[in-house]
Amino acid sequence: MKKSSFVLAGCLLASSLAFAQQQAAAPAQPLSFFVTSSGLGKGADLGGLAGADAHCAELAKAAGSPKQVWRAYLSTPAADGKPAVNARDRIGNGPWYNVRGAAVAKDVAHLHGDTVEGARLGNNLSRTTALTEKNQPVKGAGDTPNEHDILTGSQPDGRAFADAADHTCKNYTSSAEDGSVQVGHFDRTGGGNTSWNSAHASRGCSQEKLKSSGGAGLFYCFAAD
Repeated sequence: MKKSSFVLAGCLLASSLAFAQQQAAAPAQPLSFFVTSSGLGKGADLGGLAGADAHCAELAKAAGSPKQVWRAYLSTPAADGKPAVNARDRIGNGPWYNVRGAAVAKDVAHLHGDTVEGARLGNNLSRTTALTEKNQPVKGAGDTPNEHDILTGSQPDGRAFADAADHTCKNYTSSAEDGSVQVGHFDRTGGGNTSWNSAHASRGCSQEKLKSSGGAGLFYCFAAD
């Protein structure tokens, strides 16, 4: 081997070692995003936004996250003189990291592709990063059962729907056979729609109807502090 080859190899090795040391030295990022490892077992009846937020906080605490303020990524429409609640406005400013410390999105605009760069590159929410708080993958397309439907009640931009239809199973208080809630696909797969937060409507609000649509009543949790 020529001397120049030895020098190049040495430089590459030194560079690799330096990168590894930098990675090892970087502080671990605390859990600030996850898909719930379980729903509440009552279909889309989560006890409203307050019940969903409490479930997020309970799971995060059990997982040892130091974050204190947790919000479910859910929208509700304007009704009875009350303004709409947009999922994107509930979850803080980011950045958000999964249980393994992998970045999911750096801020709200990145999460929703608001900017030209964000739309081009997209957030990092995918099948490999959308893990539960227990550091477990969620069953997606191709698994049995498929549970890739994630409750959001939201449009792709993270805002509530403004039409007269019910997209939230009565603001997450219904477990009836009828009704509907908008869901996203955490694995970015299925039905020709790769949206993580607004893929299609469920077939009903009960646990069985959510299952028949391809879900289990799971939802996204974000740390807002």
